[in-house]
Amino acid sequence: MTDQTWLTQEAFDRLQQEYDHLAGEGRTAIAKEIDERRQEGDLKENGGYHAAREEQGKQEARIQQLRALLESAHVGQASSSDGTVQPGSVVTATVAGKEMRFLVGSREVAGGTDIDVFSAQSPLGNALLGKRVGDSTSYTAPNGNAVAIEVLAVEAFTG
Repeated sequence: MTDQTWLTQEAFDRLQQEYDHLAGEGRTAIAKEIDERRQEGDLKENGGYHAAREEQGKQEARIQQLRALLESAHVGQASSSDGTVQPGSVVTATVAGKEMRFLVGSREVAGGTDIDVFSAQSPLGNALLGKRVGDSTSYTAPNGNAVAIEVLAVEAFTG
């Protein structure tokens, strides 16, 4: 299940709409822009053409990212009725002696909220999966140090 991304229905719909736009109208518009710039002459010194091609590359990368995200999405409501940390949980925890509150999930789900996000595949997120209020655990930071964690609260993400 680590290859799946938990998304709310709202986040899935928003991302699907963005994907549909970029893969349809967006591709058509950027192709037209490139063609118009190509008509301007010498491509070696045509800044508008090169900028449009760069934009096309960024757009295609976003299309691929969205396609992968949507294909691997597990859509539903966050469930923390049993108090267990899982994708979609908002966790309050003491991490390395500092109290933090964050979503275990995807930045795409958090949308316009200002909550910090850690993916379930991140060292912190992975260490917390399955833990409950009062549980203590740790993970190994990139620098090799063990980071202690204590779960203080678990709630469902509501957006």
